[in-house]
This record gives sequence, C-alpha cells and structure tokens, in this order.
Amino acid sequence: MRQSTTELAFSTSGQGLVEITREVVRWVDEQGMATGLLTVFCRHTSASLTFQENAAPEVPRDIAAWLDRVAPESSGYAHDDEGPDDMPAHLKSILTGVSLSIPVVGGRPALGTWQGIWLCEHRAAPHRRKVVLHLFGE
Repeated sequence: MRQSTTELAFSTSGQGLVEITREVVRWVDEQGMATGLLTVFCRHTSASLTFQENAAPEVPRDIAAWLDRVAPESSGYAHDDEGPDDMPAHLKSILTGVSLSIPVVGGRPALGTWQGIWLCEHRAAPHRRKVVLHLFGE
C-alpha cells in the first residue's frame, strides 16, 4: 500500500458551484494506483464539496438557489464580520460538508455516470479555494 497527497487551487467567480471532477480524475490517474480510497478535502469554512449531477447546467444553479433559501443573507446573524454573506456561507458549508470519500477502482474514481465533484463557493466575492487530495491504495 502507498499514499499520495496534493493540494489543488481553484478560482471561483463568487457564489455558485464549480465542477472540479476533471482535475481530480487527472491527478488520480497520474498516481498510477489501481485500487484505493480517495479523500477530497476543502480547506475552508465558507466553501464546501458535494457530489452532484454534471450533465444538466440547471442542477448547480438550482442547488445554489436552494442553499440561498435555506441559509439566506440577513441581519439576523450575530456573526457578520466579513459582511452579510459571512454566516450564511458557514451554514451552507455545514449542510454540504467539506470532505468526500471516493473508492478508486481500475485506476479511476468510481463515480456514477452523471456524478461530478463540485466545489461550492458560498461567498459573494471571488476566492481562490484550496482542495487537498489524499489517495491511499495500490
């Protein structure tokens, strides 16, 4: 058994979902491991990760709109140090989570036909987000 790790950085253009599947799959392929377990970890408290459909462009927009309804910007939060989207961003991160585990089979992440890996940006302003990958396998 062996392990590999790396950190990838992604630029966001503000609130919404950014598909990162291609970059993650490329890195896994470069490691040359046939089987294993991949952990994808977002190093932020106002951004997160999710698996979701990557075929219909309406899906990420609908998810972002739903998250806005569940954790709306308002003046009702005590924590607003960085603006009105600060606390809602943290709540959205709790809902979607910051890490994913993916089996690696045949040298590739074992994603379903329509599954993609998405970085969820919960802040209004553009950010540079860091995602750590850890692959354990052989």
